[in-house]
Amino acid sequence: MLHSKFWQAFFAIAPLIALFAMLGGYFYFIYDLIGSAEVWEASGSEPTAREVLATISPFFIAILLVALLSISSLVFYLAHAIQNTNLKSDMRIIYIVLFVIFGGISQLVYWLVECQGKKGQTIE
Repeated sequence: MLHSKFWQAFFAIAPLIALFAMLGGYFYFIYDLIGSAEVWEASGSEPTAREVLATISPFFIAILLVALLSISSLVFYLAHAIQNTNLKSDMRIIYIVLFVIFGGISQLVYWLVECQGKKGQTIE
């Protein structure tokens, strides 16, 4: 799985796409919350817990999915960097620290530089 070009590209690009999808979901959540608040205010009654959770739950599900995808991407690229024999030990340590600190952006850079930039070399 670590040597598959599909999974390398997926785990490099998907967290960034998920971030933009999450921002879109956030704006939809705010829009839906404002619309629901207007309905609750017009009815003159307090919203029930079920109504509030129905408004908030899709946003929390999206947060969980993005977090799961980001953690999966982190684990994938940590394993890839550790097993990549083309990396010198100092570069391996630098990439691992970058993955932990900066996350998705550093994984995309690693994919572009080490996986795409050095296509002729194989990882053993």
